[in-house]
Amino acid sequence: MIYDVTAGIGSRLTRTLRYFGGIYLLLLKSIYEFLSKPIYLDLTIQQVYHIGTRSLPLVLVTSAAIGMVMTLQFGLGLQKFGGTLYVPRIVSVSLVRELSPVFTGLMIAGRVGAGIASELGSMSVTQQIDAIRALGTSPIKKIVIPRILGTVIALPLLTVFSNVVGMVGGIFIGATELNLTPEFYINKILTTVTLTDYISGLVKAFCFAFIISLSGCYYGLQVREGTRDVGGATTRTVVMSSILVLVVDFFLTKIFFIWDKWN
Repeated sequence: MIYDVTAGIGSRLTRTLRYFGGIYLLLLKSIYEFLSKPIYLDLTIQQVYHIGTRSLPLVLVTSAAIGMVMTLQFGLGLQKFGGTLYVPRIVSVSLVRELSPVFTGLMIAGRVGAGIASELGSMSVTQQIDAIRALGTSPIKKIVIPRILGTVIALPLLTVFSNVVGMVGGIFIGATELNLTPEFYINKILTTVTLTDYISGLVKAFCFAFIISLSGCYYGLQVREGTRDVGGATTRTVVMSSILVLVVDFFLTKIFFIWDKWN
């Protein structure tokens, strides 16, 4: 019993350390290949389109729901204490600094991260990656880098759309449920949310994009044992990316709060 528990913990720890080591090596190889020619700009643009436009409806629906629920929840809660006027400030800052980048990151982890892992896993199983090597082309340059760059470009842009739609949802609920005029709500957003708030949200989105794309590429390239392993790689990508998004969000939030105190 004790042996099984110890062996299980050791196995999980080994897999985790192997994951971080593999991610580190993949990042170094990607940086090296990115700095050398050629750069497949057309493949990168395709990935930006694939990740951005196809993920946009999911992000917009999620953001609108978050903005409306947050406004309604805080509004009804603060209404008891006469604090309804503070709702636009609380919701707007929460969206920009935390909710928009985090929820967008989680949505992209589930959709894009899983897609990258399954796509690269299928290419590994069908020996397409070996064929690319046989043609004298680096798989890192042609497959991995466009997906990393596509995610890094698309996720911050999706976060911006998420901010806007979330605030529009909040304005709608404020006007229909809390008797807050759109003019008042918008004015509070403009006077409350600072440039630092926007920068912190975009920096988080940028970091989340690296986490998601690197995880998807790493697990996809590790597939060796057929289609069953593809499903496992997809699951591990979503789980690990989601966990890291939440963990990294905490540390980035702490760093930005310290930065705010210094300034």
